[in-house]
Amino acid sequence: MSASVFPADFLWGGALAANQAEGAYREGGKGLSTIDMIPHGAHRLAVKLGQEQRFTLREDEFYPSHVGIDFYHRYKEDIALMAEMGFSVFRTSIAWSRLFPRGDETQPNAQGIAFYRDVFRECQKHGIEPLVTLCHFDVPMHLVQEYGSWRNRKMVAFFTHYARSCFEAFDGLVKYWLTFNEINILLHSPFSGAGLVFEDGEHQEQVKYQAAHHELLASALATKIAHEVNPHNQVGCMLAGGSFYPWSCKPEDVWAALEKDRENLFFIDVQARGAYPAYTQRLLREKGVTLEMQPGDSEILKNSVDFVSFSYYASRCASAEMNEHNSSAANVVKSLKNPHILASEWGWGIDPLGLRITMNMMYDRYQKPLFLVENGLGAKDEFNQQGEIDDDYRISYLREHIKAMADAIEDGVPVMGYTSWGCIDLVSASTGEMSKRYGFVHVDRDDQGNGTLARTRKKSFYWYQKVIASNGADLT
Repeated sequence: MSASVFPADFLWGGALAANQAEGAYREGGKGLSTIDMIPHGAHRLAVKLGQEQRFTLREDEFYPSHVGIDFYHRYKEDIALMAEMGFSVFRTSIAWSRLFPRGDETQPNAQGIAFYRDVFRECQKHGIEPLVTLCHFDVPMHLVQEYGSWRNRKMVAFFTHYARSCFEAFDGLVKYWLTFNEINILLHSPFSGAGLVFEDGEHQEQVKYQAAHHELLASALATKIAHEVNPHNQVGCMLAGGSFYPWSCKPEDVWAALEKDRENLFFIDVQARGAYPAYTQRLLREKGVTLEMQPGDSEILKNSVDFVSFSYYASRCASAEMNEHNSSAANVVKSLKNPHILASEWGWGIDPLGLRITMNMMYDRYQKPLFLVENGLGAKDEFNQQGEIDDDYRISYLREHIKAMADAIEDGVPVMGYTSWGCIDLVSASTGEMSKRYGFVHVDRDDQGNGTLARTRKKSFYWYQKVIASNGADLT
């Protein structure tokens, strides 16, 4: 690429999440959140799936989120590193329970407001735009225990009150907002996605889709409030992206892939178009789900988002015969292993062309600007004899995906920006490991919580610095 196809105002940066980076889980008046209850180790998946109830912490388990990478105390150092790379945008999230420790208070926690103001001012000082997610796998535990989390319609009011508090408190500091991170993960990982815990014999599909309806209402109302507080605010939805390929050209496999795509795009169809799609009626009927809706809900949902953001790590495969025995356990979104592409150490398919396919499909479908807010390679990094990390495998992954994003732009897809995931090493959401590293900056911490937390620039740090300085023209 001799000349950049990226727009002059393209936003380059990286992404972290409060629950994976901040730590300080009981400091500054913060209350417990869902992520604080999810341990590292054998019980992690059962807790994430809502199959094992965790309302109290256990002394015999390690909880990675409690310290994270200590961004709470080190944010100035970390934002300075982002500025050194040349970031024009930094995606992060607000921990709901840092502002509302229980979630149902009338007034926000002043210490929490002060902390995020300081973070956003630090970004502003370095010319970095914050892109802020209101709910990134983070529900106050009091709301889970007292109300059943998003299965309860009262959550809509609690969330919109929290959202308004954010829009007002950080007006002038933040103009780019996302409502719910990877909202479709609610279907695949109900506790980490939406604070849902199931009782024995409960109709889980009914609970999940009713919770989804409440989140969609809350997202639409938050979008409306953001525009009322400041018409310059831009609000996006956020999808765990990656198209499903049919396992073969057998018509039944093609249909299975289409249905899997719809299962994930269902949420974004509502958030971007302002109404439930036509296929919803059959989908819910076949799952035995009857949504409880109130008069006016359809009107609320018409408050559609300004742009569509998404994560992309891998494409997926589906077949008519797909089941829990033959699908990959590498991610909570099940997929058949694609024999035509390579995979990461954690079994995630590496498919740059799949990103271009996904972006074209999404723009064709929604006709709204896209924002790629998570993309990266989880890998084990080792220091060489010179004390450096030569992560050429990460550079290669990111280079090919940025090329694919450039191809999508040339296809006519409008793209606002790119924030690579885990720009500084953080706790993996899927496994709770630190050894599954994504960052341009190494953090000295291991899977058991040992280490100094010292930051070290990797080879990819200087490569990405060059990419940003050239606005994506120099990917060598």
